[in-house]
Amino acid sequence: MTMLVIAAVAEFERDLLIERTQSGINRAKAAGQQFGRPPALSKEERGAVIKALASGINVTELAREFKTTRQTLQSF
Repeated sequence: MTMLVIAAVAEFERDLLIERTQSGINRAKAAGQQFGRPPALSKEERGAVIKALASGINVTELAREFKTTRQTLQSF
């Protein structure tokens, strides 16, 4: 019987923790905080990569020039 009470309290505490975490995340997003890994290339660099790929420049050469991976450039 006491294990059921302890389990119920633990579940309640877990729910409170999740609720507080979500509240903090929502508050940070509303304040303009960005989450996740920063982009490998700036907006200007992305534009230059797209133009270079359209003109037919080799992906490997571009990756070396922009100091990033081929996979990053192939996503454009």
